[in-house]
Amino acid sequence: MTTPTAATATAPTVPTAPHAPHATTAAIPPWVRIAKITCLVIGAVGFLFPFYYMLVASLQETKDATIGGLVPWPSNLSFANFEAIDGAINLGRSLMNSAIFTGGVLIFTMVFGVIAGYALATLTYRGRGVLFALMLLVQTVPFQLLMVPLYVMTVRNFGLADSYLGMILPFAINSTAVLIFRAYFLQVPKDLFNAARIDGAGEVRVLWSVALPLVRPALLTATLLTFIGPWNEFLWPFLVTKQQNMQPLAVSLANYTDNAAAAQDNPFGVALAGAVVLALPAVLLFVFFQRHFTSTDLGSGVKG
Repeated sequence: MTTPTAATATAPTVPTAPHAPHATTAAIPPWVRIAKITCLVIGAVGFLFPFYYMLVASLQETKDATIGGLVPWPSNLSFANFEAIDGAINLGRSLMNSAIFTGGVLIFTMVFGVIAGYALATLTYRGRGVLFALMLLVQTVPFQLLMVPLYVMTVRNFGLADSYLGMILPFAINSTAVLIFRAYFLQVPKDLFNAARIDGAGEVRVLWSVALPLVRPALLTATLLTFIGPWNEFLWPFLVTKQQNMQPLAVSLANYTDNAAAAQDNPFGVALAGAVVLALPAVLLFVFFQRHFTSTDLGSGVKG
């Protein structure tokens, strides 16, 4: 007696309804958003007010001595204060001296900073940790403590008084820039360096062709941080330069505001006009290069 084979029936799959997305955070009340925007506006006004005050007061031909002068209103504006500075210190020459001084420091800092940062981050040799510790120790030594021996070496021994090289040499190596480059080189995958070495590239080729293209944000960061220091430096150029045609802008402005600014109709405006000229390049550098300060994808060159 044969039994009929039972046909295996497959139950139809019932589509499941999609789950409604769960809200991870509660809706932000309107008053919270208003409070945040208010705080941001207050912070922005507090940040921008010194620049507004400096710019408007530097353009005022006469100072407002009333209480309303605490917040200068754009009135009686002229370029008389800037013309007075230009006629007294030769503003173009002072700007050129500051540009040469700052540019020389930037070149030395980038070259030595990249080499030192690469050696401390990627090369293996005895005493690397001790060398890095000594570099950190250098940052704790104030520059004023080294100023007298540096002055003796630079002016008396090397005869570099009233020269651009005499102003540049003490700032040629910046330990902060070395730390920045070392930190970025440590983020670069070691496989990139090893692959280049296997292909026969030397350390200079690895540094130039592999490492540097990946750490462009470090170059911009180190450039901006290094630029501010020598551009605003006063004490060292004041010591090594006695001729007025060799003094950078910070020194020339300080000498003018201390000696001759009081004879102007608006001495306070003249001093602020000098501050505007001194601060303008740094502000423009921040504004134009701000969008470039983004970290690069250091792992994009490694497959797998």
